[in-house]
Amino acid sequence: MRRALVLALAVPFASVALSGPSAFAVGEDPGTTANDPGTTAKDTAPDGVLGADDRQMAANLEKRVLDPRLGADVSGVVLDAASDTVLWGHHASTALMPASNVKLATATGALTVLGPDHRFTTKVVHGHGTLTLVGGGDRTLTTADLTELAKTAAAGLKAAGVSTVKVAVDDSLFPEPTLADGWNTGYYPDSVAPVRALVVDGHGVDDTSLDAGQAFAARLAAAGVTVDGAVTRATAGPHDVPVARHRSAPLSDIVHTMLKTSDNDIAETLLRATALGAGRPATFEGGTEVVRGVLSLRYGVSLAHFEMYDGSGLSRADRIPAATLAEILDLLTEPRHRRVLGSVLDGLPVSGEAGSTLGPEWGRFDDADSRCAVGKVHAKTGTLTGAVALSGLTQGKDGRWKVFSFVENGSTAAPNDIKDAMDGLAATVNGCWA
Repeated sequence: MRRALVLALAVPFASVALSGPSAFAVGEDPGTTANDPGTTAKDTAPDGVLGADDRQMAANLEKRVLDPRLGADVSGVVLDAASDTVLWGHHASTALMPASNVKLATATGALTVLGPDHRFTTKVVHGHGTLTLVGGGDRTLTTADLTELAKTAAAGLKAAGVSTVKVAVDDSLFPEPTLADGWNTGYYPDSVAPVRALVVDGHGVDDTSLDAGQAFAARLAAAGVTVDGAVTRATAGPHDVPVARHRSAPLSDIVHTMLKTSDNDIAETLLRATALGAGRPATFEGGTEVVRGVLSLRYGVSLAHFEMYDGSGLSRADRIPAATLAEILDLLTEPRHRRVLGSVLDGLPVSGEAGSTLGPEWGRFDDADSRCAVGKVHAKTGTLTGAVALSGLTQGKDGRWKVFSFVENGSTAAPNDIKDAMDGLAATVNGCWA
């Protein structure tokens, strides 16, 4: 039934938006209101009927999507969250490079497979005179966490009468390759580090595992343990004795952080962990295969023209239609998905929110057209050279929640000008830029 939406969007839209049921609504919850994007409104309009506010919004979008700053290759769609009526569309089934909007798919897959309460465990084990730091895929591990691991390990060693050890790191949880298809060489290690199961403080270095091991060794030395030689890479043995462990925050918190700041490294780690959680190899291919299965089989999202090669959206080979991104976001408006996917909704940056990718420090929602929408738009950003995307939710002028997705590729305008035009489209959906 969801495929009906994508097929409908393949038909060009007239200047007055067409509409029709997407067939993925679940019925209304009598206890919900229109004031929360995670709920459905009770006053659902009849299918195929657009109110005056929606007709005006669609007419404005039809003109504003032609803004020269956006270039000629633009895909967009707006849905009514309660009825799943398509309010407006522009080449909505055309697959374009979505940049970091891929993280919406990654987050949905990770939360569904692993669960929002999942935690990542980093361990220290001892055997044959070696302490091995074993990576568990915790991309949020900090120096303070390593310090506690070292203190605990040092106390155990001293109690056993051991004062000198070798130190090794085990990052075998995530196999090679560490770089995805479609990543430009200029992306790593700064925009994204080669993907490994062990990292500290999110360091952007080529070998995050050895870097973390060296930091751990330094903390051991500070705790009074002599470290013999350089840190090496090894695989922990089945009979090694556990001496310390650290558990991350819940996955829901990690997803929240990933989306607010568009953290590429967290996204790539979550893709690998999702593969493992589904019993697949912890590779890019394994992860994207599982995400595709979750979207299609669990949630009924159409994968027509959907191509995903990494978890962050840095791959220039990724292609996702705006219609598909809107379908993923529409899941967040269904109360039955709130427990599992709630952190995706909560993690969407809010227009004008400092510290997020829609904050004033990034020049978002700060011009005459979009300033009126500050605090009113919840959306995931996406930015690569040659690709800008903005997909999210906002409450329209009629008080009803709208799901939208806009993606452009190939504009030659300045990046900030493109983002201003995108923000203007979102403000149009909100209705404050009438």
